[in-house]
Amino acid sequence: MNYILFDSATRNNLLPLTFTRPVADLRIGILTIREKWEKYLNAPTSSLTEVYLSQKFPLVKADINMLINGSICPNKSLVDKICQLTEGQALVKDDTIIAMCLNAVSLENIGDSNEEMEMFDTDIDFLKIQNTWDIFHLNDKAIRDDFELITKGRKSAPISSTNRCVNPENIFIEEGAVVEFAILNASTGPIYIGKDAEVMEGAKVRGSFALCEHAVLKMDAKIYGPTTIGPYSKVGGEITQSVVFSYSNKAHDGFLGHSVLGEWCNLGADTNTSNLKNTYEEVKLWSYAEDCFVQTGLQFCGTIMGDYSKCGINTMFNTGTVVGVNANIFGSGFQRNFVPSFSWGGTQGLIDYDLKKAIKTAEVVFARRNKPFDKNEKAILSEIFSLTYKNRRA
Repeated sequence: MNYILFDSATRNNLLPLTFTRPVADLRIGILTIREKWEKYLNAPTSSLTEVYLSQKFPLVKADINMLINGSICPNKSLVDKICQLTEGQALVKDDTIIAMCLNAVSLENIGDSNEEMEMFDTDIDFLKIQNTWDIFHLNDKAIRDDFELITKGRKSAPISSTNRCVNPENIFIEEGAVVEFAILNASTGPIYIGKDAEVMEGAKVRGSFALCEHAVLKMDAKIYGPTTIGPYSKVGGEITQSVVFSYSNKAHDGFLGHSVLGEWCNLGADTNTSNLKNTYEEVKLWSYAEDCFVQTGLQFCGTIMGDYSKCGINTMFNTGTVVGVNANIFGSGFQRNFVPSFSWGGTQGLIDYDLKKAIKTAEVVFARRNKPFDKNEKAILSEIFSLTYKNRRA
């Protein structure tokens, strides 16, 4: 079977994180949604996404295709149900299409094919990422589910005797990881340390927690779960209930709470994110889909930051802040609650971040990590620069 993960209308609710990736490539728990599906299906997947993303994330077609909603996290019961579908059938719950089996012709005319399909309802429960804040809000269950999926039937690498551990049976360390003189408390949730990751001396961790492959937890860091640090990212200071995607840095002291950082982000030393209003009121967050601030239903909500964005030392983010893609923020005082993509400046005012300059910086950042910044990456940033022009002029 050829498996395709498709972007539903939910994609717009997940901007700015989905400006640079299909929905299925969002990380929640230990794995991205795509990685979860590929483990359950034991097969590769491709994406049906925005045209400007399709060169980097190409669609693979076949005579028969199983399309799966990329905002849904799999579980065994759901996967078993999907695998029972045959051509012309779809699995739904309430108003959500979970999966549909299409031939090549129907795939080409997907916008017109749903009404002709045989629909099957299900009452199976599953995690669905509908808003940006769901990524940190639902992260505890996602970590626990991924921990079971990844570690079942496997044995952890030995835990060094220099560490102080609580509930070590809930701690899993991959080969090549280095963990010395740390405090690991897995009584509140599992702790997963990925391949070749490092937990430096003095770090204190309360689960649930995932430090993905090649990531680094710096000395004296304080981590409150549920928190995920993506591959190759480096973090320090104090972090609570946050998700950091790949290749991002929060390497110094400062607080990050109830937040999501995209890829290639960098927070300067002593950057702090407020995650609770002094009035204890429900937090509002900027919505690209609604083009206004919307209620999150949460009392705790920090910062959502798109890929490539950076801030200078001592930056302060107010409760419920959204930062777009490739913004460069600096200056004293609380930043505005919505910083559009490709903004340059801070509390004293914002101007456009010159596209050529932004791309040049991205090339340097990629080179530092021995990653190629190719024409696809450049084309994606160029398209986002155009798509977000109206936000910078609002």
